[in-house]
Amino acid sequence: MKKLVMIVSMTVLLAACGSAVKLDNVPVEDKSGSTVVPSGTGAPSTGVGQSGVAAVDLGKSNQDTAMQSANRLVYFDYDSFVIRPEFQSVIESQARFIKASKNRKVAIEGHTDERGGREYNLALGQKRSEAVRKALSLQGVDENQVEAVSFGKEKPAVMGSTEASMEKNRRAEIVYR
Repeated sequence: MKKLVMIVSMTVLLAACGSAVKLDNVPVEDKSGSTVVPSGTGAPSTGVGQSGVAAVDLGKSNQDTAMQSANRLVYFDYDSFVIRPEFQSVIESQARFIKASKNRKVAIEGHTDERGGREYNLALGQKRSEAVRKALSLQGVDENQVEAVSFGKEKPAVMGSTEASMEKNRRAEIVYR
């Protein structure tokens, strides 16, 4: 009887350590269906894109500073690397900025909250950064300009074990180099 209880206990313990999230492929799709037309190409421009967002002139000198301080964070749900729809505008605006200069280099840093093992969190952080890299690529960003890295749970944005603090740590950060 002791052996049976021990086997069941070990099985339950091992099952609790697992995760149902598959880390094999990045679920990013190009759902925008829109084409970005750079200014100065002779194409007609209404000033407002198909998404309803006003066009931005990337030739301004203070644009670099403004874009680097703009929102460069994509947050994720617990145990997930799927980009939420509310962060599509972040991806689109950052893609336009990166494409404006072929010399611009970007690192996508994937982060997780403190739950889970070190190896799992490094893998999940990598999948999050790869999801953002793929989304930028679908927007036309040259893959040679973007590097995806993972910090796992090693660099939390907010310290603490509350759900609010852990939610801020589940992120991918776009960092200009």
